[in-house]
Formats: sequence, structure tokens, C-alpha cells
Amino acid sequence: MIIQSPTSFEVFYKQFYRKAFLFTKSYVHDGPAAEDIAAESFIKLWEESRRNRIEHPEVFLLTILKNKAMDYLKHETVKEEVFRKLENAHQEELAMRISLLESCNPEEVFATEVRQILQDTLARFPEQTRLIFELSRFENQSNRAIAQRLGLTEKSIEYHITKVLRALRISLQDYLSLFGFFLFLK
Repeated sequence: MIIQSPTSFEVFYKQFYRKAFLFTKSYVHDGPAAEDIAAESFIKLWEESRRNRIEHPEVFLLTILKNKAMDYLKHETVKEEVFRKLENAHQEELAMRISLLESCNPEEVFATEVRQILQDTLARFPEQTRLIFELSRFENQSNRAIAQRLGLTEKSIEYHITKVLRALRISLQDYLSLFGFFLFLK
């Protein structure tokens, strides 16, 4: 059959469209894609038949179908590879986030930050006030023992400790609400 007119093309289309579709679908495994490829191939066949005489339109159509199906499959291969790489990157990122969360010890994070705030706050006080606070809170000495050791009154010791505690309350105000939150959870 030689395609020379719209009528002969219509006859050819009706005769071969189903075969073209099934041939394409057998390779691309996607109905809508096979329909598109078959339709595009017939359009290309029609356009070429208007420019040149096609002696064997079945062979020409099969060549177009084959090339378009190969292009489609190559494109799908590239897409799959990109998706695979994106999925791998996503999986690696998830694994990294899980690993970071697993290694995160909130007690250490808070302890380090609180320790630094405590040191910075204590550094603002005179040496005697720092010493009194450290003896009281870090060495668990009583106010009486500290007063005797430093030759001060117990009221003076209480005054110094209270002064540091007020400053710490202000310095640690952001953490106090978190401590309250965590205590509330228990």
C-alpha cells in the first residue's frame, strides 16, 4: 500500500493503529505512553508521506515506532536513575538525621550550656562571693562551716549565696522553663 492521499492514509491508520499500539505497548508497558507514541508515529508518517512517496509505509511506521519506543525507554531509564539517586540521597540524609538524634544526649547538651552559663555568671562576682557559693553548692558545706572558715557571719554567707542565686535565676531563665517542662513530663 502506498499512501498518497488522506483517504489512503485513513485506511492505513484504521488498519494498522491497533497493531502499532500493541507493538509499542509490548515494549513500553504503559498504555497511555504507547497511545502517544503510536499517534505521534502516525503523524510523522503522514507528514513524511506529504513530502515523499513512501513505498512501504508498514516498514516506515515500524521504524518510527521502534525509534520512538527506544527514545521513551531511554528517557525512562534516565528518569529511573535520577529517582534512584534522589532516593539514595534521601535515605542517606534520613540515616544521618537518625544517627544524629541517636547520638544526641540532651542531658549533655543542657549540662554543657548550663555549666557555661553558671561559670560566666559566677565570673561576674567578686572572688569571696564565688568562693562562698562554690563551698555551699559544690562542696555541700553548711552556712555555719563556711562562716567559721572565712570568719564571717551566717547572715553574710546567706546574703552572698542569695545574690548569686538571683543572678543565676536570671541567667538561666530560658532553661528554667525547660526544666519545668521536663519535670512536668515525668
